[in-house]
Amino acid sequence: MVEQPEAARQDATDAKASRENLVALLKSLLGGFRHSPALAKLLWLGFALVVVVGATTAAQVRLNEWTKAFYDSLADKDLAAFISQLQVFAAIAGVLLVLNVAQMRLNLTAKMKLREGLTRDLVGEWFTSKRAFLIAGAGRIGVNPDQRIDEDARRLTELSTDLGVGLLQAMLLLVCFVGVLWVLSAGVVFTVQGHSFSIPGYMVWCALLLAGSASLASWRAARRLVPLNAERYARESNLRFALVHANEHNEGISVYRGEEGERNRLNRELQRLLLILRGIVRVTTGLTWITAGYGWFMLVAPVIVAAPAYFAGNLSFGGMLMAVGAFDQVQQSLRWFVDNVGNIADWRATLFRVGAFRLALQEMDQLGRNASRIERVASADGNLHFDDLGVISPSGCAVLDEKRVKIEPGEHVLILGAPGVGKTSLFRALAGLWPWGRGRVGLPEADGILFMPKRPYLPEGSLREVLAYPESPKKFQTGAFVAALSRFGLAHLAPALDHVARWDRDLTGPEQQALAFARLLLHQPRWVFVDEAIDALTPQARQAVFDIFRHELAAAALVCISGSQAEETFFTRILRLSREPQGECLVVPSARISELADGSPSRPAP
Repeated sequence: MVEQPEAARQDATDAKASRENLVALLKSLLGGFRHSPALAKLLWLGFALVVVVGATTAAQVRLNEWTKAFYDSLADKDLAAFISQLQVFAAIAGVLLVLNVAQMRLNLTAKMKLREGLTRDLVGEWFTSKRAFLIAGAGRIGVNPDQRIDEDARRLTELSTDLGVGLLQAMLLLVCFVGVLWVLSAGVVFTVQGHSFSIPGYMVWCALLLAGSASLASWRAARRLVPLNAERYARESNLRFALVHANEHNEGISVYRGEEGERNRLNRELQRLLLILRGIVRVTTGLTWITAGYGWFMLVAPVIVAAPAYFAGNLSFGGMLMAVGAFDQVQQSLRWFVDNVGNIADWRATLFRVGAFRLALQEMDQLGRNASRIERVASADGNLHFDDLGVISPSGCAVLDEKRVKIEPGEHVLILGAPGVGKTSLFRALAGLWPWGRGRVGLPEADGILFMPKRPYLPEGSLREVLAYPESPKKFQTGAFVAALSRFGLAHLAPALDHVARWDRDLTGPEQQALAFARLLLHQPRWVFVDEAIDALTPQARQAVFDIFRHELAAAALVCISGSQAEETFFTRILRLSREPQGECLVVPSARISELADGSPSRPAP
């Protein structure tokens, strides 16, 4: 027995894995529609499309029958029959026009509802149980999720609708016109050396042979488009992100005279994209040789196939044109794959990107499933407790220098740590975003807790909404907003309380941090956790924060995680965070997510 070549074995393995991934992703995406509000509407739209496509097919069969009578009236120079057939054509064309318009309307509506359902599902999965935060650090699958939710989801729904309706139409036309072509094939009689014979279904077999050979050749030429398109979308996303990033930081780039370096970086991203586009050009060019050549040959192929019956006198001129029309319809149905092989490859690529993203979001719930977890409990005495607390991450385990920590209301506690030791991981663990570690955290009532990350979040909206976030602005009086702004030197923004803008772009970094701390005066929390955010404030704003905790929030506890000791005189207590030698490390997401993110485990694209 000859051993199978390594390349062939690899291709077979890749094909099998790709099919398994495709089924898994389809199940995942379809499962998202199970409880979608758009499901009922989509089912009705699907039923209506089946009815309209079926009626269109029946009208096209009637139109094909009309062809024989119409062209026979021309051949016989029968004016009365000619006028009568024109009237029949007007009726058939009118019905087809109404059906075509209805199909277009239903098609566009189905795309809209399908996109609505898919986008709502992806957004829901994304912002569920800290998944958006977790997937951002999960490697390639978490890069530019906006691209997958917006552009890729739009492309997937449009291709799915167009390909689905096209396939349904092709199947119905094939079923209807194969019967017509089979009957007409009885008139094709061959004579060889005085012996006459006919081949049952001769025209049907010719159509199957031509379409089958073209489909096989097209698929072999186009199969490389799937990984190429998947890689293309990823690199398109990277280039777009780089352009947006450069635009948002154009001032810094100009100040540092970094235009040349930024230009080179953007050109490198473009070059990576062009490398894939060149591969797509090569594959598409080879595919065009097949599809275009097949299309030109099909202009005469039906006539060649029907010619023996016509020259033998078994088909009239109108009958031959009817046979040609039926052959064309069968061919059009059978060549659906040939005409759509590029779109099918594109559909598979977008399906892998969108489906892999959704599946990866769900698998985020299983991230670190074998790692120990920090126990979070409600504090019985209303104080904050850390018992043997350790936070694990891919780089190691960070621990406090005290095994048992008790923090009471009104205390100001500074947690110091060197760069890279895990200060942000500790902050995320206290906020409940990072569950991996050991020990126990006893938290007071959640309603009175405010967490402030090092980078403030300013939602798009009015300044009033930004200050009140995440509460409704109606909960606070206008005077409270003005007082909070004035306390942090932002009184000049008070007239713009109801102005809607991108405040994260219109304000400077220190102003954004000051705006985030101004929320303290509005929300009046009893427990405040800060991750190095105080370090980014101006000296005046920093002093305002300390004054607030000495007066308005004197009963509130402040836990500040920082790498700076400059203000340690304000704090009543100092804890130190360090790396535990030989500590446990968190295992990164499974390789399966990475495989799905790339579309399939096939070899890298060129």
